[in-house]
Amino acid sequence: MADYGQPLREQDVSKDPGRQFERWFAEAREAGISFPEAAALATAAADGAPSARMVLVKGFDETAGFSFYSNYASRKARELAENPRAALLFHWEALGRQVRVEGAVRRMDHADSAVYARSRPRGSQLSALASPQSEVVAGREELERQVAELELRYRDAPVPVPDGWGGFRLAPATFEFWQQRRDRLHDRLRYRRNDGGWLIERLAP
Repeated sequence: MADYGQPLREQDVSKDPGRQFERWFAEAREAGISFPEAAALATAAADGAPSARMVLVKGFDETAGFSFYSNYASRKARELAENPRAALLFHWEALGRQVRVEGAVRRMDHADSAVYARSRPRGSQLSALASPQSEVVAGREELERQVAELELRYRDAPVPVPDGWGGFRLAPATFEFWQQRRDRLHDRLRYRRNDGGWLIERLAP
């Protein structure tokens, strides 16, 4: 097993988990990891049945939290409407690192969602408008036909932002930073909110 460098020690990490996340994210990007913003998003329905899928986290700041986007009729969106809590898992294998984030989720304002939607490549905008995400379709040809029709309809105009598409923000209640070690005595540091600040705790691997 590879040695992934320095251990994860309480005296070396930021007291603020947001800053620690930003530090690790920057190191993942500098290491050349493809799509360091990719994360597994776990949700659960009202009956507790879980589901997970990969998403691209498109933003993070200490006030707003982690942002990602979806069709509001998708399975993830329906589950978040029933149970507005979720977990994100980032895995940066080349560095032997994982970050887990858990917290409450809320929808973004439409205006904020629209700003991001209009920044996407045109093909992505057309696909979002054409796709009834998570619904059964007759075949790929049906989706391709929808995209072709929309491309023709809006060839000389901006692609409208679908009313049923937009962003979510996860407000972190806990972070866990995991550093792989050669002897499998891995380092795990958890941050959880405590009296308006953050308490750092070491967890057994």
